[in-house]
Amino acid sequence: MDDALKIVVIDDDPGALAVLASGLEDLASIETASTGEEGLSLVAVIQPDIVLLDIELPGLSGFEVCQQIKSNAYIKSPSIIFITSHHDYETERKALETGGIDFITKPFDLTLCRARVNNHLQIKRHEQAVLRARQQVEDERQYLKVILNSIADGVIATDVKGNVTFINPVAQRLTGWHKDSALGLYITDVMAITDATTNQVLPNPIEIALKEQRTVAMALNAKLTNRMGREYRVEDTAAPIRDIKQNLIGSVIVFQDVTESIALATQMTHLANHDQLTGLPNRMLLHDRVLQSIARARLTKKSLALLLIDIDNFKYLNDAIGHTVGDMIITQVAQRLEHLCDTESTVARVGGDEFVVMLPEIKSANVTDVTALNIIYTIQEPFSIAGDEHNLSVSIGISFYPSDSGSAEELMRHADTAMYRAKTTGKNRYCYFSTNLQLALNERVQIEKLLRSALEEESLIVQFQPKFDLNSGEVSGAEALVRLAAEDGSIVPPDRFIEFAEESGLIHELGRQVLYKSIQTAKKLYEQGKGTKIAVNIAAQQFHESDICEQVERMLNEAALPSHLIEIEVTESALMTDFAETREVLRKLSDLGVSIALDDFGTGYSSLSYLRTFPLDVLKIDRSFVIDMLTDEQAKNIVDVIVHLAHSLNLKLVGEGIETEEHWQALKQLGCEEGQGYYFSRPLNENDFFSLLANSSQMV
Repeated sequence: MDDALKIVVIDDDPGALAVLASGLEDLASIETASTGEEGLSLVAVIQPDIVLLDIELPGLSGFEVCQQIKSNAYIKSPSIIFITSHHDYETERKALETGGIDFITKPFDLTLCRARVNNHLQIKRHEQAVLRARQQVEDERQYLKVILNSIADGVIATDVKGNVTFINPVAQRLTGWHKDSALGLYITDVMAITDATTNQVLPNPIEIALKEQRTVAMALNAKLTNRMGREYRVEDTAAPIRDIKQNLIGSVIVFQDVTESIALATQMTHLANHDQLTGLPNRMLLHDRVLQSIARARLTKKSLALLLIDIDNFKYLNDAIGHTVGDMIITQVAQRLEHLCDTESTVARVGGDEFVVMLPEIKSANVTDVTALNIIYTIQEPFSIAGDEHNLSVSIGISFYPSDSGSAEELMRHADTAMYRAKTTGKNRYCYFSTNLQLALNERVQIEKLLRSALEEESLIVQFQPKFDLNSGEVSGAEALVRLAAEDGSIVPPDRFIEFAEESGLIHELGRQVLYKSIQTAKKLYEQGKGTKIAVNIAAQQFHESDICEQVERMLNEAALPSHLIEIEVTESALMTDFAETREVLRKLSDLGVSIALDDFGTGYSSLSYLRTFPLDVLKIDRSFVIDMLTDEQAKNIVDVIVHLAHSLNLKLVGEGIETEEHWQALKQLGCEEGQGYYFSRPLNENDFFSLLANSSQMV
């Protein structure tokens, strides 16, 4: 139980209080009250995070209690979940207008009740985390201010005229000027710099930085003579200061004496070759060591192995637990890898969650097998941070010199290719580079070239999979499907390029072009007097990371096409990425007049709640169920359930993957209105689709 979170339950039913108190006691601290007045007093005293509030209470009603809680300035705003046996619209409307955020219905479904309450507890925990983060930012700001006054370097800031606006303690000591006296003086009055050899007066770097609006560094022979005549050999850098709009608002100079400068130079040399977080060699130093090891291996006729280690799904873990904890985990990973390797090997960090282990002068591949397995087993041991345990896995790619790589760059590139294969084949494993992997990589490069060229030239191929009315047998619409033309004229199916398009971000432009071509096709049909609806697939990434609503509206307006002739198909995974955002995007699309179809229903995150919440018009039964429904009773039952569900929600049904007349008849008997599949027609180019429409009455 989280002692930091508190719940107050207000209900005049003792039985309800007992059920809720016992059912929720492991989630948070529970207090109960049986009247509205008692509940108000209790809420004011303990300041709960959540209030479970019965609507029908003796004396003050639940609505009145809610209003008083919301209006009381001395009560922090709790989340109010109404308890009710009513299911009518008016009660829900009034509860939400009063300030409620959720409902628990009587009689209680304790599992559902716990889930609802726990969801809101999680929201409260998130709110607390946000508050802590804000406090941390303020603490860090104050801390940085303290650091600025505590660092060993002198710091002087000026306005745009070169007059001093800030001078830290070190700068005061080195210049001999107290801040009260220095503020407002011109920079050369406070910081006089001369050449250490000739005593010739040198321009202050701030003067140059302000005049030329660039960063300016001084040579090591610069000398600062302070107010008392004491001399310091200084090294300094001045830079213009700009506001958020890039307007020049002043300048700053940071300087130190020669001794500290030399120390800093030594430190910077180390930082240039080592990862700042883990202290391991970085990519630059690794490259140098690989070159040296290749030179030795060439003389000794031995092999060199490079193991590229990538932490699986670390980005998601890092986002979930925070970068501070993530950095602690990275540090521990580095320590474990160092403990695994001997002094002859090199362990380097080459990316946020990527490490490299170089094994020089190995005699057998068995050494790399043992090393890779040891790495996997070691990383699988839980990482304990602040009392919490985190489980990781890694994917490892291995490349050898000279057997499959002839240079340091090739070693790294081939290891990366092998690591990518390890990830795509299940993660938490290691994989050696091979010729087949190189061929796969070459194919990927070729696909990238074809796709980028097609997008630049707007030469994507859009085919149309006809949809048929299962009762009349006539064409009722079509689904737009994108294809890519290879250099030899063959057609590249989407499963070979869509994944790359999503990874590279090209999916946005690809989706835009397919949408445009589909609307233009629908426009041609409309102008020919055929109001045929065209369905367009929208990828999850495109759905959430682009202005899809504005695109659809703009293209429809430009084509002067009635919006009901376009249907947007989305997958369940796209819907579940961000519930609130998804609902808003779908609402805007629905308001435009386009219909919304849920593609591949039943294969993803199937949930009845979003069928009710989202403005959907069509459910598409996934082809895997349709194909198996004649031979698999479970598949047939799933299709039957989907049909009844769609009808109960007034959703149109489209069956995919109809390959035989038996599939057609079975779906028609179940009440499925439309269907598509190879039994009716393969995807067609635009001209063939137009011909099909002209003869649709003869097709089935």
